[in-house]
Amino acid sequence: MADTAQLTDPADDDGAAVAVAEPSDEGSFVAKLEEPPSDWWVRRYTFFGTAVGLTFIWLSMTPSLLPRGPLFQGIVSGAAGACGYGLGVLGVFLVRYMRSKDTSPPAPRWAWLVLIGLGIIGQVLAIIWFHVWQDEVRDMMGVPRMKFWDHPLTAVYSIVFLFGFVEIGQLIRKLVRFLMRQLERVAPPRVSGVVAVLLVIAVFVEVFNGVVGNYAMSWINNTFATANDEDDPDNSPPTSPLRSGGPGSLASWSSLGRQGRIFVGNGPSVDELAKFNGRKAIEPIRAYAGLHSADGIRATAKLAAQELKRTGGLERAVVAVATTTGTGWINEAEAASLEYMYNGNTAIVSMQYSFLPSWISFLVDKANAQEAGQDLFEEVDALVRQMPEGKRPKLVVFGESLGSFGGEAPFQSLNNLVARTDGALFSGPTFNNPIWTELTRYRDAGSPEKLPIYDDGLNARFGSRPEDLNRPANATWGHPRVVYLQHASDPIAWWNPDLLFARPDWLEEPRGRDVSPRMEWIPVVTFLQVSADMAVAVDVPDGHGHVYVKDVANAWADVLQPPEWTQEKTERLRPLLHPSAGT
Repeated sequence: MADTAQLTDPADDDGAAVAVAEPSDEGSFVAKLEEPPSDWWVRRYTFFGTAVGLTFIWLSMTPSLLPRGPLFQGIVSGAAGACGYGLGVLGVFLVRYMRSKDTSPPAPRWAWLVLIGLGIIGQVLAIIWFHVWQDEVRDMMGVPRMKFWDHPLTAVYSIVFLFGFVEIGQLIRKLVRFLMRQLERVAPPRVSGVVAVLLVIAVFVEVFNGVVGNYAMSWINNTFATANDEDDPDNSPPTSPLRSGGPGSLASWSSLGRQGRIFVGNGPSVDELAKFNGRKAIEPIRAYAGLHSADGIRATAKLAAQELKRTGGLERAVVAVATTTGTGWINEAEAASLEYMYNGNTAIVSMQYSFLPSWISFLVDKANAQEAGQDLFEEVDALVRQMPEGKRPKLVVFGESLGSFGGEAPFQSLNNLVARTDGALFSGPTFNNPIWTELTRYRDAGSPEKLPIYDDGLNARFGSRPEDLNRPANATWGHPRVVYLQHASDPIAWWNPDLLFARPDWLEEPRGRDVSPRMEWIPVVTFLQVSADMAVAVDVPDGHGHVYVKDVANAWADVLQPPEWTQEKTERLRPLLHPSAGT
């Protein structure tokens, strides 16, 4: 019998050896022609990689923090499946490498047919499981259930995104193999492989950091800069000198930015405050400096502080320094609560340091958030300390999400925070918040990560609901007071790169009140799930996810204990609160 040459099919990731008949061997050649051709998926995709990828898809449909629609779930499942496929291919390669084998045998056609059958059955079961826990979480949060056709649509999206991501990987693999063939002319195969991979990585890093990165950032900046400059015809410049952008203001109305103009133009009126409190009120002060109000963060902070001084804010009972999110957004509920509690005898000062949405700003402007929080507080604190000690207003800080991150920046420790302020409210903290991280890490023994107790609740307390702020029971709550509002279902608080390969404490403990008890940690998959949850974190009702509105009234009441304020007033105030548009 004539010999056949063993060639490695470059299209097969498993490196399967394919027997190619010599043309001189007529019988073998005819037999080869009579063999049924391989199915296209056998030629293009590896068996083990596909099997692992399908498994990851099913795992991605297990419970997560928040309800998701078909599109986002499809992206999560597709990304998880692609990661699984890559791990499967890598596993085959490592086994082959350790066995010093250049190839591995291809899976027979019947194995592929079995895998396809199991894949269909598994996907159906995964969709059913997805439907069960989605309904549970949606009912728990008061979110409408998914429609019937959303479930098969989720399955379709999952497969489409899976193969889309895998195809991108296939293109990268082809590029690596092309470079390997060129390099093998002058270097050994294994050296060529390493060099080829490093070259591809270098090219992609350079492209994305250079051409693509610069173009993307330019487009993003232009897009959101335009949105920042948009003027709402229904929000006209204030006529009061107590508002930035109004008469005598050091910052023009147009320079405040979209979110700055919303903040300055909102808030309860004097009549609303008087009606609520049953006595004469005064107009609250809102001082703000936008990104275009001054040149640079330091100058903008100084301008905002001077605006506070110009408006007479230092003579008010409370001066609140608010650190914004990326767009310059301030949670209106947090601002208005203070103004209701002190019947307008307040001054809130803030500034804009970016016009990018929080999630983008967190990636590229994180240092600016810290600098803005630091500079603004230092400027305001210097003005307060110039006043006679007996006439100084209460000085508090607050912020939500990236605003809480920047709001912590001047202090770096709880002791410094309580030494330099009269209280603080931070809602929806991020995993990068230094003080929050320290308090959570060094929480009292036995207290859960999702709702920790630190130092027996002496100065700082954590709450998902108002009653949580009474923890621990019968413990002294000193002054000044710091409150962190955080929901067990808030992915902003719990997202962390460590989720890739490390089980967090909050998934070791009993699940939070608004988290499915069925949620479990799965390497890589949970990271992708929580990452996707961040995209829909504000698409849920108040009290869940990243939405903090009504409970801020209870938090401020506990932090400051305003004179003549009662629990009955807190309950009346809660339904009046609402967040402003944007983040």
